[in-house]
Amino acid sequence: MVGQHVNSGSTKARLLEAAESLFIEHGYEAMSLRQITALAGANLAAVNYHFGSKEVLVQELLTKRLDRLNQERLQLLSTCEAQYGEQAMDVSVVLSVLFAPALRLTRDSAGGPAFMRLLGRVYSDPSPFIRDFLHEHYRTIYERFFAAFARALPHMPRNELGVRLQFSLKALSGVLASENMDELIEAICVGETVSDSLMLARLIAFIVPMLTTPFGQTEQTRAVERVMRLAGIAAETVDEDVKAQARKATGGPAPWSTNAAGV
Repeated sequence: MVGQHVNSGSTKARLLEAAESLFIEHGYEAMSLRQITALAGANLAAVNYHFGSKEVLVQELLTKRLDRLNQERLQLLSTCEAQYGEQAMDVSVVLSVLFAPALRLTRDSAGGPAFMRLLGRVYSDPSPFIRDFLHEHYRTIYERFFAAFARALPHMPRNELGVRLQFSLKALSGVLASENMDELIEAICVGETVSDSLMLARLIAFIVPMLTTPFGQTEQTRAVERVMRLAGIAAETVDEDVKAQARKATGGPAPWSTNAAGV
C-alpha cells in the first residue's frame, strides 16, 4: 500500500513521487489530483504551477522513468544483434534483452524496488491516455522488438505474433503490477536464494510457451472438446441437485417445476 506521505525534498519531486505511488496502486483513471496533492503535502496550485494538469504530470513521470529504460533496451538489443547475429537470437534471448534492463534498474537506487511494479502498471493499465502515450513515445521500441521476435519465429504470421505478444506480455504485466509480486517472485525461486539471471530465466520459461506452442494441436483440441461435453453433463447434474434441494425445502415440487404447473 502507498504511504501516508512522501518525503522527497522539493514540491515538484514530492508530486512526482506521490503520482507514481498512486498510479502503481490504483491506475491512471482511479487516481485524482486531490489524492496526489494530499499524499505530497502540497496544494492544487502547486500542480498547476509545476505541470498545469494531471495529464502533464503523469507524462513527465512516465518519461522520467521509461526513457532511460528504453534507451538501455535499444542499446542492448543492438549489442546482442552484433554479438549473436540477428538471425541467431531465439525467443529466450529477445525476452532477456527486453527484461534485463528493467531488472537492472529495479536493483539500482535510481530505479528503486517499485520500478518493476510501475512497469507492470504501465503496460497493463487500460486507460486510453496511457495507451496513446506509449504508442506516441515508444513506437520505435515496439517496432524494433517486434522485428526481433519475428526473426526468432520466422514461420509465424505477423498477426498471430502480435496477438501472442500482446497476450503474454499483458499477462506478465498484470503479475508485476500486483501487490503480491514479491511473493510470486519468491515462489518462482522455490525458496532458494538465486541469482537475478536464474530468476529471470525461470520467469522467461513461463512466457516462452505462450509465444511458441502451436495453435490447434489435435490432442489438445480433443481434450478440450471432451471436457466441454462433460461440462454440459455436470451442469445438468447441478440443475437436478438444485431442484431436489428446493423440493426438499418446500416439501413438494419446486415452484418452477413443470409438474407443479400441472403439465
